[in-house]
Amino acid sequence: MTQQTADLATFQEAARVVAAVAQRTPVDASTTLGRLLGVPVYLKAENLQRTGSFKVRGAYLRMARLTAEEQARGVVAASAGNHAQGVALAARELGISARIFMPLDAALPKVAATRQYGAEVVLAGQDLSGALDAAAEEVARTGRVLIHPYDHPDIVTGQGTIGLEIVEQVPDVRTVVVPTGGGGLLAGVAAAIHAVDPTITVVGVQAEAAATYPESLAQGHPVLRPDVHTMADGIAVPLPGEVPFGIIAEHVAEVRTVTEEELSRAVLYLVERAKLVVEPSGAAGVAALLGRPGGLEGPVVVILSGGNVDPLVLLRIIRHGMTAAGRYLQMRVIVQDAPGSLAALLRELAAGGGNVVSVEHTRTAAGLAVDEVEISVELETKGPEHCAAVLDGLRRRGYTILRP
Repeated sequence: MTQQTADLATFQEAARVVAAVAQRTPVDASTTLGRLLGVPVYLKAENLQRTGSFKVRGAYLRMARLTAEEQARGVVAASAGNHAQGVALAARELGISARIFMPLDAALPKVAATRQYGAEVVLAGQDLSGALDAAAEEVARTGRVLIHPYDHPDIVTGQGTIGLEIVEQVPDVRTVVVPTGGGGLLAGVAAAIHAVDPTITVVGVQAEAAATYPESLAQGHPVLRPDVHTMADGIAVPLPGEVPFGIIAEHVAEVRTVTEEELSRAVLYLVERAKLVVEPSGAAGVAALLGRPGGLEGPVVVILSGGNVDPLVLLRIIRHGMTAAGRYLQMRVIVQDAPGSLAALLRELAAGGGNVVSVEHTRTAAGLAVDEVEISVELETKGPEHCAAVLDGLRRRGYTILRP
């Protein structure tokens, strides 16, 4: 991105263009996070954006700036889901043909939504890199225009319109926390915010299992990480973009990382406390605050970048989050193989206040004596102290407990 692209007037013009398709998403205070950090905290709900994520902003700006001849050729894109939906909606609004490549294991709701917006979907590649390769081959074969998910100045500028909204909605903001994959959102938000006030701190957040920016920034250039694997598929990008990398190196104070447990806890927190459905990648900023709440000057604004999550995946993530928060106890208990042993165990669990979710009875596990039975139990609890109390109570009554 050139210096001219990064000036305030450029972002303001982009905001006028993007307003034709994107909503001005709300910013709501989070009392719980504010108490945790000791400063005001606000959530910028891009999960409530059209198509369920911020991606429509950059996609629309990029496609609106195509020449008439380029628009007539049509566009091609590659995405795990959110960019796909953004491109599909933008193409429909602008009357452009769109062919979108998605990984073979892309979430079915995201595939269905992309098709419903009117785009042609082609499943190709094991991951985003494979889908991008297929899209590049399509460009060479047909002459369609590639709409890259993050590595283009117009994409970065379009995403940066969120930054302008933040400084208007929270004029005294001092820190902005941004989920980060390829870097288009982080770069755009940082550049736009610093065009208004260069003293505001911008912090990126990546999934630890897909964190490419810490090493890349240390090396001074984008570094490939081929082994990205995280529940946060929206930010599972193996290589930072060339365009956003330079902006991030100049404008971003730090890039933090979060674990899978912290991501799942953040999704659970947002469902329970903020009443918001946010996908793991969109919850990365909240995960960073929950995992390491200190060191940020307030007021803090956290961008919730997307809310597109498969309901079945959401159920697993919530269960994972409850386990990470100490509210979901899994254990194996050894009891005597005698009538009433299972009932006695369940009575003990009920007396301890636990809610049994599932029970599995095994007589043939390795290591069991001939007169022993292994009972696997999943239990909802009230928190870590309750888990400890349940386990202590069982041990006092002579039960042998094995953890998974």
